[in-house]
Amino acid sequence: MDKLNFLGIGPKIARIVLPWLAVTIALTLCFKNTFIYTGTAYRSLFIAGLVVLGAGLLLYFSTLPLLLKGLKETKLISKGAYYMCCNPLYAAFLLLIIPGISLIMNSWLVITPTIAGYIVFKIVIKSEYQELEKFFGDDYRKYRETTPEFFPFPFKKWFRK
Repeated sequence: MDKLNFLGIGPKIARIVLPWLAVTIALTLCFKNTFIYTGTAYRSLFIAGLVVLGAGLLLYFSTLPLLLKGLKETKLISKGAYYMCCNPLYAAFLLLIIPGISLIMNSWLVITPTIAGYIVFKIVIKSEYQELEKFFGDDYRKYRETTPEFFPFPFKKWFRK
């Protein structure tokens, strides 16, 4: 194996999250008043949802070129979004994109795939870590020690400086 796996664990997460998300959206559309956060501040939720979704899409699509460059060059990327957390693509999707959709739709049900996605992430991420450790050795171990796994709050890095 001389190249890194392009998709990582993404398909494993997507197999659970995307159908679940589709069902929650369909249920929300069919039963509009059943899963709402609030009936009064919908405009505020909608605007907040657009901001959160926009931030998620920006993070996701700004991270893709970094990932593609790292894969092409078989190089460990620790700058940009990868400075903030080890898994910014998964974090963008689960922490921002899905919650943004949930706020836009004013449905707490739509946020539930995030929980399932995070559980699947925690179960299957070990295989991706093992692959990265094989390729990058001590550099990757050091990166993982100093960089948050999922939630993009690199306090360890900030306080070490």
